[in-house]
Amino acid sequence: MATRLHTRLRYAPAEVSVEQRADGSQLLRSPRQLGAHQRCAGEWLVEWAQQAPQRVFLAERAGDVWRELTYAQALDAARRIGQALLERGLGPEKPLAILSDNSVDHGLLALGAMHAGVPVAPISPAYSLMSKDFAKLRGIFELLRPGLVWVDDPKKYAAALAAVGAQATPIAPLLERAPGGRLDEAFAKVGPDTVAKILFTSGSTGLPKGVINTQRMLTSNQQMLAQVWPFLEDRVQTIVDWLPWNHTFGGNFCFNMMLRNGGSFYIDCGKPAPGLIETTARNLKEVSPTLYFNVPRGFDLLLPFLEKDADLRRSFFRHLDMLFYAAAALPQNLWERLESMAVTEKNGELAMLSSWGSTETAPSAAAVHYHIERAGVIGLPNPGCELKLVPAAGKMEVRVRGPHVTPGYFRREDLTRAAFDEEGFYRIGDAMKFADPAAPEKGLVFDGRVAEDFKLSSGTWVHVGAVRVKLIAAGNPLIQDAVITGHNRDYVGALVFLSPAAKDLAPEALRARIAAALASLAAEGGGSTHPARALVMAEPPSIDANEITDKGYLNQRAVLERRAALVEKLYADPAAPDVIS
Repeated sequence: MATRLHTRLRYAPAEVSVEQRADGSQLLRSPRQLGAHQRCAGEWLVEWAQQAPQRVFLAERAGDVWRELTYAQALDAARRIGQALLERGLGPEKPLAILSDNSVDHGLLALGAMHAGVPVAPISPAYSLMSKDFAKLRGIFELLRPGLVWVDDPKKYAAALAAVGAQATPIAPLLERAPGGRLDEAFAKVGPDTVAKILFTSGSTGLPKGVINTQRMLTSNQQMLAQVWPFLEDRVQTIVDWLPWNHTFGGNFCFNMMLRNGGSFYIDCGKPAPGLIETTARNLKEVSPTLYFNVPRGFDLLLPFLEKDADLRRSFFRHLDMLFYAAAALPQNLWERLESMAVTEKNGELAMLSSWGSTETAPSAAAVHYHIERAGVIGLPNPGCELKLVPAAGKMEVRVRGPHVTPGYFRREDLTRAAFDEEGFYRIGDAMKFADPAAPEKGLVFDGRVAEDFKLSSGTWVHVGAVRVKLIAAGNPLIQDAVITGHNRDYVGALVFLSPAAKDLAPEALRARIAAALASLAAEGGGSTHPARALVMAEPPSIDANEITDKGYLNQRAVLERRAALVEKLYADPAAPDVIS
């Protein structure tokens, strides 16, 4: 289907330099040089507090109204907090740990810590509130050894704090400190190599890893994005965003984009989950964004509200210039539903864009800055970023080098050494291919995780990412996610996690719908490109077992390991009654 979208937004030209190497690898660079950028994120806050002191920077819902904080107020609070942290002995070896969800206070604490040269470690609230054994939280605290811990509700976090032997410090006494020369001196010493954040990634197995994020990573990455998306500077941007700040997407990409460009960040305390997505819909009905960021699961749950509620739809699209997805591949059916509404509400004048990277790349390594017609395209390397494509298992593994790449993992030299190749490229683990090999400027397409792909017993490769996206699309709107099986087996299978839309269907009707989805994929041919059998999961993915992140991204390997008995059941002959063929 040809896209019906168009936009007047200013983009950088779609250009890329491709160097072919004798070993079959390719080196991709932007022909545009990376421009000058600030020495630290704190300079953004100082700049906007001077240029637009009364502009709203951070806001959160307080009952039926929004608590709004201006840039001038945010700088004053950040300086007070920074002074208090220094007085309490925090520094490079004694970070600030934040255990709670996004909030104005969370944002101020992070800004205050970075202003004073104190690393901030926002830790997933799920490790405190959804975990039963607190193993991840204990492992993080043993590694981090924080100098101060903050939570938004000490009673709610009491069990987690007790598990790690910590006491929480409220924000009020920190805000009472008057900033002085000690803080000014500390801020002047903050440089490009200063550790700004320690972000913990879930990893495939074991305890989370602490990814060092330097000030250079943060400021260079936002400069990259400003150069490929010059439209960011063309108006005062407004976002309504739920993405957690303990992840790089929400905490670096979205938060820093508003801070760097003087935008307004309305904190959405909703989430893409039943009972919370309604809060997101309410917030979007009250505040019209200019840019909207989400993960595929978020769009999946928000779309029914947009399709049914004309007032919400009008508010959502009123000022919207760009829809953005990342963190996982967007199924084409979601793309087309979003496109259809944009055509109706905005005459198609909307950009649908994406970017690609990881916690280790701050996060954007490549971005779409041109018109695309389908989901899956992740764009071209940003200015200052080099991508190396290396032949691996029938695909091209991509590696990353540039000023936005982490220097390594906090207090884990062993992990740091293993993460980089001999030329200093970060081994991100993804595979890429050109959208059009004859026209590299059309960008790269995500081609799955190298570590997730496997071979059937026939020796045929199964590209997990592509199979998963096809299955979700074929089962729309019933299948929320799936884990693909079949390593050394005769055929592909799937462990299926249902969406809320499936709860109203009778078991036999649900089974028939999923069987029909499998049949439609089988009719396309190619035994390695679709599941022959599926098994619906009764238990949701477990965060304690690394099966899912709080952004809703499934960990393929962890699910397969934990549910090995169900995989065996999927392949048993004769088939069990609940196995769908």
